[in-house]
Amino acid sequence: MRPATSSTDSLPPGAGRFALTRWSVVLAAGRSESTHARDALEQLCRAYWQPIYAFVRREGHSPADAQDLTQEFFARLLEKHYLQSADRSKGRFRSFLLASLKHFLANEWDKATAQKRGGKLAPLSIDGASAEIAYAVEPVEHLTPDKIFERRWALTLLKEVLAQLRNEYQREHKTELFDQLKSTLTGERRALGYAEIAARLRTSEGAVKVAVYRLRRRYRELLQAEIAQTVASPAEIEEEIRALFAALEA
Repeated sequence: MRPATSSTDSLPPGAGRFALTRWSVVLAAGRSESTHARDALEQLCRAYWQPIYAFVRREGHSPADAQDLTQEFFARLLEKHYLQSADRSKGRFRSFLLASLKHFLANEWDKATAQKRGGKLAPLSIDGASAEIAYAVEPVEHLTPDKIFERRWALTLLKEVLAQLRNEYQREHKTELFDQLKSTLTGERRALGYAEIAARLRTSEGAVKVAVYRLRRRYRELLQAEIAQTVASPAEIEEEIRALFAALEA
């Protein structure tokens, strides 16, 4: 899943406005009851709840219990029971989320289980069926709960970036171009070479190479921008990208 990179790549567009990213808003609010901070945290949770579900399942809970526990965990998280434990010096949302989950399961899961199916309004809409399908394809026998959390985090983030990129091409009426080129984002020359892609698109091989270069560049920009939403400073972006691809190779 690793996209092609360039040594000239720098910070994502808008790095100068980094303080406005979602996780930075949450950290800046600290223990306050900021509506903006809660909204930002809720957006992050909606985007990255699948790694939580996968961790809970790998811990041995049934699909039904995993769904209930995931819902209850986010209910408590969004009520700011755990936000005050966020470490600004190690401000990755991913790390905060996993540490909070471990605390929840170790100390409070029994209470959550006793309260499950009690009619409490769920804070997030969780598609248990799709989460279970995603979990079923993971090589769980080779992965610890932590590793499967990291892997599912990486896959969720890349899926989101790919969806954003496809939407951009769709808005420009270039969906066919995207569909033909998207396999090149892995950096692999699969069965379809540039010449065959060019024939399918009725264009030149040179034009395809230029299009692939632009696709990969934009993919990396979107990847950096998405990761920026989950770390506390621009300096952590490249380190988080390396961690992301390491998780996929585990």
